[in-house]
Amino acid sequence: MSISKDEYSKMTDKASPNSPIVKNCIKAFLFGGAICAFGQGLWFIFEALGMGEDEYKAATLCTIIVITAILTGAGVFDKIARHAGAGTIVPITGFANAVVSPALEFKHEGMILGTAAQMFTIAGPVIVYGTATSFIYGLIIYIFKIY
Repeated sequence: MSISKDEYSKMTDKASPNSPIVKNCIKAFLFGGAICAFGQGLWFIFEALGMGEDEYKAATLCTIIVITAILTGAGVFDKIARHAGAGTIVPITGFANAVVSPALEFKHEGMILGTAAQMFTIAGPVIVYGTATSFIYGLIIYIFKIY
């Protein structure tokens, strides 16, 4: 059976449910805001414990990364992400999830060729292009002396 591209497009449109865009945006906003509010709460707690500015900033980020990694390993973060959508891509939680998920998926292939080799398959390009972009941006600022 041969079908045209237009017929195939109509079939896929009919079979694919419409996304509730407004509902998804609200959920992403609420979940992303809750993650950020949680991070701010950690910030205040670490600051109240008498840590210096550099220490409480680092402690907040490290705590969020560890919590995200543990929730990803336990399969909880994926369940949250199904409801939160883009709200879980708050940079630090999204990065932690992007590192842990492939590591878990390929652990059956061993520590070196599985976990270690696959750990940065998703996050690697982000690191590479993020670093390259920041270098280019810094170079442009340096050349044009933009402050």
